Amino acid sequence: MQEGKSEMKTILSMACCLALCCLSATAQKKPAAKGAPMTDQKFLDMAAQTDMLEAHLGQMAADQAAGQEVIDYANMLVTDHTADYQQLTALAAKDGLNIPKGLDAAHDKMIAPFEKLKGAAFDTRYIHEMIAGHTEAIGVYTKESADAQNADVKAYASATLPALQKHLDGAKDLAKKKPSPQQ
Repeated sequence: MQEGKSEMKTILSMACCLALCCLSATAQKKPAAKGAPMTDQKFLDMAAQTDMLEAHLGQMAADQAAGQEVIDYANMLVTDHTADYQQLTALAAKDGLNIPKGLDAAHDKMIAPFEKLKGAAFDTRYIHEMIAGHTEAIGVYTKESADAQNADVKAYASATLPALQKHLDGAKDLAKKKPSPQQ
């Protein structure tokens, strides 16, 4: 009888251990709760990807946009986002974080629709995307300026907000001058 109890305890212990391991693995796979702060590394990845995407699209605008105001706006974004990427690289090096060196597949895929557009169609899509992208970025940077774990990342996010707002305002001004896209 004693042997049966000992065997039962062993089985029960193994079952509890297995259950705890499964719960732990499941908890690790769950994404962060909505509204939870992102890690500093994820924020820097997102910021760098955005900088590279904005610079690339801005360079495309030089050849494909119709309006001089759109080209001028795009040139400003190329300059600003290239400088921002360099700032991110220095920040990451100082704090032992990493910056991606090229666009990931998701951001590269965002470029494809622009490759087929020229003239007014490019302008309209570009302006629309700049409004949407900068609106989203302002939300992320605002959250990171409050929630970043690293003081340098927090300061960077706060200091970058005025430039993002300038970009958003510029895109909205362009949208007022252009007809809205047909949906």
